[in-house]
Amino acid sequence: MKIVLLEGLGVSGEVMERHARRLEAMGHTFTAYEKNTDPKVQADRCRDADVVMLANMPLDLSVLEAAGALKFIDVAFTGVDHIPVAEAKKRGIAVSNASGYATQAVAELCVGFMIQLLRNVEQTQRQCRSGGTKDGFIGNLLSGKTVGIVGAGAIGKRVAGLCKAFGCRVMAFSRSPVSCEAVDRQVSLEELLGEADIVSLHCPLTEATRGLIGEAQLGLMKRSAILINTARGAVVDSRALAHALDRGLIAGAACDVFETEPPIPVDHPLLHCPNTIVTPHIAFASVESMEQRAEIVFENLYSWLDGKQINGV
Repeated sequence: MKIVLLEGLGVSGEVMERHARRLEAMGHTFTAYEKNTDPKVQADRCRDADVVMLANMPLDLSVLEAAGALKFIDVAFTGVDHIPVAEAKKRGIAVSNASGYATQAVAELCVGFMIQLLRNVEQTQRQCRSGGTKDGFIGNLLSGKTVGIVGAGAIGKRVAGLCKAFGCRVMAFSRSPVSCEAVDRQVSLEELLGEADIVSLHCPLTEATRGLIGEAQLGLMKRSAILINTARGAVVDSRALAHALDRGLIAGAACDVFETEPPIPVDHPLLHCPNTIVTPHIAFASVESMEQRAEIVFENLYSWLDGKQINGV
């Protein structure tokens, strides 16, 4: 088999060399490339490949059209909305993801965002650096707040557990029944938005969730509420959110994801809103989660080569 890795996995050279040697000992060829988002370059690199591996770099449809031998796409990421999954299915190409590698990393950052916004960390840091004090920026505790989880998968449930440990009340909206001791109530989206002090998004990006949080939904939230998005940028209408923040219709937001991968255009509306934390898609990225991701994605590969697909999409 010809196996092609289209971008780095964020782990040490020793880890990659270990897997390369194992694959070569099994009789396969393994080639790792530096990231290149040019579809023509991708297509050329994958032309004779049996297996393509990548993380969150968009894979153009033209790659599938050029790679006539392609049988397996191994995605080192949880979401697969950057992969032409429907076309892969039509062509009989198996797709697996690395679900679970960043559950703890994303959940911890979500709670960090909640505390930073509630305690006015950004504002008081600016005051401190300019010789000021905390005056005018006394914050609130996370304890006792009502947290609404939108999308109660593995990450949503982990966030619920951490919030419960802080003494929060937790409600969840999900299209399927929620089984989680940390979730006190499963409610409609409208009920969640109306009651929650903190709304945290953890749903995948699908046609059903694209623009899920727009002007009408933001209008249901309390003026004192905050919104956390570590899911997918397109789940939220960015202009509607910017409008709500600029006019004080909600109290704050933290956005780790946008409609496109970073770098984000400097004129993006959410980069210039008050009481808003913006980060360039860092939630999944920790040393520990990168190492776990590499192990999952290579285990996907070894299992598929052995005739048993795991983590199938």
